[in-house]
Amino acid sequence: MDETAVQAMRAWVLHPDIKSDRERRDPEVALDEATALAAALPDLEVVGSEVVRLPKVQPGMLFGKGKIAELKQRLHDAEVGLVLIDGPVSPVQQRNLEKEWKVKLLDRTGLILEIFSDRARTREGVLQVEMAALTYQRTRLVRAWTHLERQRGGLGFVGGPGETQIEADRRAIDEQLTRLKKQLAKVVKTRELHRAARAKVPYPIVALVGYTNAGKSTLFNRMTGASVMAEDMLFATLDPTMRGVELPSGKKVILSDTVGFISDLPTQLVAAFRATLEEVLGADLICHVRDIAHSNTEEQAEDVGAILKQLGVDGEIPQLELWNKIDTLEPDAREALETLATRQEDVLPVSALTGAGLDAFYDAIANALDDERSERKLTLSFSEGRKRAWLHEQGVVEDEQQTDEGFAITVMWTPRQEHQFRNL
Repeated sequence: MDETAVQAMRAWVLHPDIKSDRERRDPEVALDEATALAAALPDLEVVGSEVVRLPKVQPGMLFGKGKIAELKQRLHDAEVGLVLIDGPVSPVQQRNLEKEWKVKLLDRTGLILEIFSDRARTREGVLQVEMAALTYQRTRLVRAWTHLERQRGGLGFVGGPGETQIEADRRAIDEQLTRLKKQLAKVVKTRELHRAARAKVPYPIVALVGYTNAGKSTLFNRMTGASVMAEDMLFATLDPTMRGVELPSGKKVILSDTVGFISDLPTQLVAAFRATLEEVLGADLICHVRDIAHSNTEEQAEDVGAILKQLGVDGEIPQLELWNKIDTLEPDAREALETLATRQEDVLPVSALTGAGLDAFYDAIANALDDERSERKLTLSFSEGRKRAWLHEQGVVEDEQQTDEGFAITVMWTPRQEHQFRNL
């Protein structure tokens, strides 16, 4: 392996702690998370990490001259080929820092995109990542590289006279995005058909959600006997997986494992993965898995709650909160936590790794889902098109016949769906 390839695998993580940022997180915790993100990339060796305290952001270089010179020497001595900055970096800042340090540089969004690109497996996941990456690249075409400003003419398909290279690049990205959106629309339609088919099965859907690395996939594997990738690594799961599970009570449910949430998730990725995360909206029960042993567990829970709200999850869908990884706590801390959990409604201390507390979790699922789907016959007039469309969106329509007055529809739904329908 040549020296360049070796250098490309040696990375240094920087977390800028900006004094003027009102919403700044605990810098040490943020740095640990950023380092774990970097470790999630294969063939990458994190050889150093540090918090860089900044009074304010320097527009052209992010950091001040003295700090840039200090870091330059450190990166050179460590033979670093890649610098990961845990925060936003403008195209101009990226260009200037790469030139000064003679390294490749990725900001937080670029790093998460790299991980998503490496992990996506399903067709939908791959398309979503490509769209997110193109959207991100489009934002980088802003006076970042002077060589893009050259004029070029030519035939129509390469841009007309006077079109700059940057405009041509932007147009090419827009065309590719349009193609990907069409492909994704087909894939999402297929997923909707699958969801509609599942909705006709009288089994409720239980969705596992939570901060990345909270232990969702480990819990999913224990409950289903599946072999979904479950490692102590951020973003180990990027595509939703669904399996049928029979609870000890004999009740059957469909369990869904979803992509982990993370603070400051790039807006391009929230939009790109919305279709995947919308599996949660079709759930009859949401189980929020928390790494209760993590020093930042409260902030992580707030981030998950904020993203669920962004997705449109409201109080209609019942939720359970699982305090996972109790096996990693000291006996006294674990006992105190379990006592605290008993005083709160719908909170259960568990260990997905050892199985502790799962019997109580299974009972809680059964109790929360004591509403099997039931059949109803409805009559809708032609003017009630919105209600009819909603029924089809929910995938609860078993049969539909057009009459002189409107539609005779047979549905199979849960009490929650019936309640939603009556409130339309």
